[in-house]
Amino acid sequence: MIARITVPCFLLLTIFLTFVFVTDYMPQSSSAAKTARNTDKGSTPKNIIFIVGDGMGMPIMNGYRTLKSEKRNSFTKTSWDQYLTAMQMTHPNDKRDNITDSSAAATAMATGVKTYNDAIGVDPHQQSVKNVTERAKEKGMSVGLVVTSDLTDATPAAFSVHNSSRKNYTEIADQLYDERVRGLHKADVMLGGGSAYFIRNDRNIAKEFQDDGYQLVATKEELAQNNHDKLLGLFQKVEMDLAIDKDSSTPSLKEMTNAAIRQLNKNENGFFMLLEGSNIDNAAHENDVVGVMSEMEDFENAVTSALEFAKKDKETLVIITADHSTGGFSYGADGMTRETGYKWDPKPILAAKKSPGYMAAEIAAGKDAVQVLDAYVDIKLTEKEIEQVNQAAAAKDKAAIKKSIQAIFDNRSFTGWTTFAHTGDDVPVYAYGPGKEMWHGLMDNTQQAKNIFSILDKK
Repeated sequence: MIARITVPCFLLLTIFLTFVFVTDYMPQSSSAAKTARNTDKGSTPKNIIFIVGDGMGMPIMNGYRTLKSEKRNSFTKTSWDQYLTAMQMTHPNDKRDNITDSSAAATAMATGVKTYNDAIGVDPHQQSVKNVTERAKEKGMSVGLVVTSDLTDATPAAFSVHNSSRKNYTEIADQLYDERVRGLHKADVMLGGGSAYFIRNDRNIAKEFQDDGYQLVATKEELAQNNHDKLLGLFQKVEMDLAIDKDSSTPSLKEMTNAAIRQLNKNENGFFMLLEGSNIDNAAHENDVVGVMSEMEDFENAVTSALEFAKKDKETLVIITADHSTGGFSYGADGMTRETGYKWDPKPILAAKKSPGYMAAEIAAGKDAVQVLDAYVDIKLTEKEIEQVNQAAAAKDKAAIKKSIQAIFDNRSFTGWTTFAHTGDDVPVYAYGPGKEMWHGLMDNTQQAKNIFSILDKK
């Protein structure tokens, strides 16, 4: 039996529903509207720092975490470990390959479009596709490129210009100057290597940037003294030296990061910055565990600075990821036994004061192998280890010398490698700051750009 609703009850119900409707749909007061806008603004970052550890697969990160823990004598996580939010697929759109190179991966992360290996900011049909730095420029933001490779290398190139091949270095340098967004240069701050491509007999791109108001710097001291809003730093002819091999005149990735943020943060419309630890990949291609770990430390110092800025600023989104994994680094390899322990041992790597490549160059130039090893390796080597280096030195083969020195560190640390190329592993994604919830789950690398475009379109 359905109960009857009396007239007084019906009137009370009508009044209640009318109140709810009016409350929900009437125009907000100015204070309420302002609160709503502030809430929306809080989830849309003013600045975006997109960080790439080139070639930084999970085993390399695990190795670095272990090495860092050894230095501190207690288990220690990296500065980004706590911000893990996703895993990223890296495969390209390539008829021949299903393992990506840096250019296809960077193009995917910069444009949201899958493409072929070697492509720079173009689709599989070699048609230009808009990248996130161009969109940022359209929104009035400043743009920075901070890398340890040369500035024409795959990742910074794919985040700035459009070319059918990553190997067209001089063309890419020209494009960095010639291609504009609304009449403006695409990047306001560019720091890395590559002077050989910017300063040439046929064209001096660096001078052209200077004529347009950019400060040109080539040393750590010049970088620290800079106060120009527009900045071009060229610290090496091609890619920068490994962190462990740098001289005192060359800035670290952290120093470049801080200098870039200081300039870019002057723009009230915000900034987009690409930050890349490029030489993790270069060292891994050489199967050089000493070089890889020194680059990881240099990279973490820079990432820590970016995160510290974001925590203080509260309007900056920081994304940290890798484009792919390189070298097939094995955290534990042949030589481990129950007697030695099942372990990857970072202590021999920490004993190196220079990279195997640096040591090999000195030996190949005529220095005594034993004296070089004594100067740069702070462990007592066996007669067998010294003999293998001496044999390579006698042949005056720099590559063989380097390989013989690398073998010492690989064998002692139980490091293995599967390739001198890339591997197809999924790579991790870390996110901190407003908007970080968009980075989650198993992502395709194209989702990086799609998320960033979505954020920029709200500005």
